[in-house]
Amino acid sequence: MSDVESSTSAASASASGPPPDPYAVLRNRDFALYLSGRLIAAFGQQMLTVAVLWELYERTHSPLHLGFVGLTQMIPMLLGMLPAGHVADNFERKRVILAMISVIALASLGLTLVSALHAPVIWIYVCLLVSGIGRTFLWPASAAFLPHLVPRALFSRAVTWNTSTFQLSSVVGPMAGGALIALTHNAATVYALNTAAALICLALVCGIRQRHRPATQEKMTLPGLFAGFKFVRHHRIILGTITLDMFAVLLGGATVLLPVYAKEILRVGPGGLGLLQSAMPTGAILCGLILAHRPPMEKAGRALIWAVAVFGVAIIGFGVSRWFWLSFAALFVCGAVDNVSVIVRHTLVQLLTPDEKRGRVSAVNSLFIGTSNELGGFRAGGVAHVFGPAMGNSIATGALISVVSGGVGTILVVIAVALIWPEIRRYGRLDS
Repeated sequence: MSDVESSTSAASASASGPPPDPYAVLRNRDFALYLSGRLIAAFGQQMLTVAVLWELYERTHSPLHLGFVGLTQMIPMLLGMLPAGHVADNFERKRVILAMISVIALASLGLTLVSALHAPVIWIYVCLLVSGIGRTFLWPASAAFLPHLVPRALFSRAVTWNTSTFQLSSVVGPMAGGALIALTHNAATVYALNTAAALICLALVCGIRQRHRPATQEKMTLPGLFAGFKFVRHHRIILGTITLDMFAVLLGGATVLLPVYAKEILRVGPGGLGLLQSAMPTGAILCGLILAHRPPMEKAGRALIWAVAVFGVAIIGFGVSRWFWLSFAALFVCGAVDNVSVIVRHTLVQLLTPDEKRGRVSAVNSLFIGTSNELGGFRAGGVAHVFGPAMGNSIATGALISVVSGGVGTILVVIAVALIWPEIRRYGRLDS
């Protein structure tokens, strides 16, 4: 397949054929099992995240201990993502997925025991570290396994449903976790439910018939570990796409400052904060449903460029807004267009990468996007902290400068990427 526009004849043939069935991919048995397992596991993980933060603060009353949660989760990703990509390419991916889900289930069971027995807090971080190792090796294997489950023509639609289920869990999971803690005043119940969710996911993945058998097994060498970086560096469309998304996440991350906006600027309290936090995933879910019912994108490259540009504009709109519902609408738009970006990027990364390198390239993609998420939150908080005192010790002003400057920076990155990698603008049908 050409890296630029898909052929006119293919587009014409698609246009003249019957309208696409948005649910055809869901009738694929293996994909339905994969998607169901992912939804249940993600729902449990979102509940667990809320429970961990609640229990740590209840037991320590220290914001520093909350900060250690992110650090504990980042360490396995930084140290293990490249070996994880190698494992995904050189071992049967389904077995890797099953093994890592088992590790995550054991870590969650450990959290259940730690909480129930009121063991020292250090054991919570040990369990989180083990869970982080499991997720680090799970991500590239799972991403590289997905193209084996559906035909190429349906892959972009499979990605759309896959991202939508994750966003759904991001909305419902924290609410369910918070409600359970409010009812039981005990995080152990949530940890136990997450263990059960992981085991259900394990059973569903076991039922998948499709298998990935690597043609050859390479020894783990330094050049082999960096093969994903080498491929990305020499493949201009993938490099440009990852770069665009990475800097958009790094500069446009405003969610870490939502508590500041809720309390100091919009003055809506905890209830309003909850609504603001749900705005982006809600927008992503609606966007996913719309895209699932439409034909594959005819001009995927332009859609990606415009989506990230609109993301930057919407972030600026949120930054300057003083009206709650306008702020909610801006974040809703951010979530919708961000989902377009995620779908296009993930589809291109998987379809343009040879199967023997998919694990390592997926690892590079996860490493850059994952670290930019964490660094984006640090950038937003750091800029607000620096400029707040400089503007008369105004926390609100510091937050505004941080968010708006991030939105402006995102738009500048879009312009730069569009000029440096014109191939992205010319890329055609997403399913070609």
